[in-house]
Amino acid sequence: MIILAILASLAAISLLCWLLFTLAVFALPAFVGVTAGAWAHGTGAGIPGAILVGIVAAAATLAIGHLLIAFARSMWLKLIVAVAFVAPAAIAGFHATHGIVKNLMPSDAWQIAFSVIGAVAVGITAFVRVVGMAATPGPAGRDLART
Repeated sequence: MIILAILASLAAISLLCWLLFTLAVFALPAFVGVTAGAWAHGTGAGIPGAILVGIVAAAATLAIGHLLIAFARSMWLKLIVAVAFVAPAAIAGFHATHGIVKNLMPSDAWQIAFSVIGAVAVGITAFVRVVGMAATPGPAGRDLART
């Protein structure tokens, strides 16, 4: 029974890590959506209105980010947009890793060290995925600049 619990715990941790790496790109839209929803609720929009405002704000943030990365000509603008998406993902990776390692090791220095490693790993993964959004081929399967 103990072995089954250990295997289930490893499976749950693996699932959460996969979810973190998969959803890291959406940290900025989620943050914007939650912030806009909280603002809307605070101004008296009610819960349904706050949810609607949050969803619209998150979708708009994601769409604007995709469009800027796909169609901006300046490499600096693309880099700024990529950093805007990567920074919240790295912060989320730091806190997720810290939440796991604080239960595993008593030393604060090692907790911070492993949390920073987790933040870097999540940040690199998010950067690769954001850059991959710009490298998607055009509708005909070819690069539009060559046609």
